Amino acid sequence: MHVIVDFCIVPLGVGVSVSAYVSACQRVIRDAGLDHHMHAYGTNIEGPWDDVMAAVKRCHEEVHAMGAPRITTTLKLGTRTDREQHMQDKIDSVNADLQGQGTV
Repeated sequence: MHVIVDFCIVPLGVGVSVSAYVSACQRVIRDAGLDHHMHAYGTNIEGPWDDVMAAVKRCHEEVHAMGAPRITTTLKLGTRTDREQHMQDKIDSVNADLQGQGTV
């Protein structure tokens, strides 16, 4: 099953700056070969369900290995069975609507 997730991992007990932990997690996602786009408060990831969930788990393992005693993660996810849809499709649909080309 194809899934699109919005993933935000927050290490706790490591101080104010978390960029090193986010960078480590970005490398995990990149190395998994998943399509992803980092944004200011997380990362959108898409791909096969098992691969995406394995990457999320690996991010937790990596961030703990870096010394974070606790992690909180927010994960929103969506799947479809009626058709295949990718992250860019969703963005393109809204952009078309903004340009007056979309339908309701």
